[in-house]
Amino acid sequence: MTHAEEAAAGADAAARAAGVRIRVLAGLDELLRVDQLFAAIWRPDPGNPLITGELLRALSKAGNYVAGAFDDTGMVGACVGFFGPPARRELHSHIAGVAPAALGRSVGWAMKLHQRAWCLRHGVDAVTWTFDPLVSRNAYFNVVKLGGVPVQYLTNFYGGMRDDVNGGDDTDRLLLRWELSAPQVRQAARGSVRRWDAAALRRAGAVIGLDRTPQGEPLPGRVDGDTILLAVPSDIQALRRTDPACARRWRRAMREAMGPLLADGVTVQGFDRAGWYVLTRANAEREQR
Repeated sequence: MTHAEEAAAGADAAARAAGVRIRVLAGLDELLRVDQLFAAIWRPDPGNPLITGELLRALSKAGNYVAGAFDDTGMVGACVGFFGPPARRELHSHIAGVAPAALGRSVGWAMKLHQRAWCLRHGVDAVTWTFDPLVSRNAYFNVVKLGGVPVQYLTNFYGGMRDDVNGGDDTDRLLLRWELSAPQVRQAARGSVRRWDAAALRRAGAVIGLDRTPQGEPLPGRVDGDTILLAVPSDIQALRRTDPACARRWRRAMREAMGPLLADGVTVQGFDRAGWYVLTRANAEREQR
């Protein structure tokens, strides 16, 4: 079985388990529905839409990836990506979302596996996308469950985004690279992922580059170890609503801790669901192999 065939079989199984049907979209009515779905999820300022039906129509016509997930109630998820420079054989996955009523069913997981299978069929080797490094569930999903690797810290990448999700915060992002045929990605697609234990790593000598105080404030530490742990707040989206000043302090602290580390070649190896990034220096990676 080829990688593409294996990916397609895994994607079909994931869609069945999530109770959805996923397919590429081309019709104008369905593309407009994608626009409406994203607007319902993010609730952007009317003067600053996330995407438009017209743009989706153009992206679809040009052969890019625009797909929707459907159950008996209609469209419950969508994902949009566009091709990068031809020589790179890459797709950039720009936006994906799941309707609130369909959360908890692994619809997002099924959509990413569908995207992977589609890309492999179309000669794409890697997919990139951005995510907010302070959102714990997204960090776990992207780094552990999918096997992606953050490769760059992007400061205020999109500028001000006036919507219910971003809440006017600076849009710092991690650029993630998903090597579609890499061993860890193939294993992740089969549901086999490595579990990370920050407490055990700390006992083994890992240093804490960013900690949490008992009051939930960011606490910068040291970053001179071979293995470095960076904490995230328990719920940054709730924090933006209840204490936006504290949320901004977390943004600055993560920017100051992770940005220089990634720029210096330190690698994000994993994420503990308790809210910790695990980063290692190149010499530590060689020792672990």
